[in-house]
Order: sequence, then C-alpha cells, then structure tokens
Amino acid sequence: MDKIWKDLYEAAKAVQNDREISDKVWAGGVAAAIESESGKIYVGVCIDTCSTLGICAERNAIFNMITNGEHIIKRVLAIMPDGKTGAPCGACRELMTQLTPGKYQNIEIMLDYENEKIVTLGELTPAWWI
Repeated sequence: MDKIWKDLYEAAKAVQNDREISDKVWAGGVAAAIESESGKIYVGVCIDTCSTLGICAERNAIFNMITNGEHIIKRVLAIMPDGKTGAPCGACRELMTQLTPGKYQNIEIMLDYENEKIVTLGELTPAWWI
C-alpha cells in the first residue's frame, strides 16, 4: 500500500473522537482525511444534530480544504465508528463531482483499508448527472 494511504488513515484516526457536544449535537463518530492536488492532507469529522443541520466527515474535510484555498481532491479515506473504512455517502459524492466536473472520476477512495481495496469515484458513480 502506498504510504499516502497510511498517512491519510493516521490523520483521520487522530481526529476521530466520538463525543457529545450538547444534548442535541454529537461529533467525531466518523473521521475523514482528504489529499488535495498539492499533496496536503485535510481532515474533518462528522457532526450529527437532532435536526438536519449536521455534516459528514468527508464534506467537513472538503470544506476545510476549500477554506485553505484548494478544491482539487486526489484521495479520500473515511473511518467509520467501527474503525473500518467505507465509501462516502451520496451527498459527499455529489459535492466531489460538482467541485471537479469531468475530472471527478479519477478521485481515489479507500473502501477497505485492511484489504487495501481502493476504487475511483468514477467507479462508484459511473453515470453521474453532471
């Protein structure tokens, strides 16, 4: 496995900290790390609320990347509450496609860290509307 995947895993694991912020907000059950086009790693955690105001870890990491002046994603890794990695949800995939229409197909996603299973966003979303 390429070292970058280990770096992404460690970066996400470092911020994953499932906790209650208030009786209506929870954070950190899922953590994500994104490698940008420049090679920098950005992280984020999920924030769950009692309404629909929450955000996924992947989108949180993407917004962190955008806040820091970048928008091209090379790789994505998300750690679920059970410690395993998994695919981004539809909303996260949608944001990634809208950031780079025509190029999103090459974004690499770690589906299964233990078994080193990597897919592209194009494989997960072969016929996206944009």
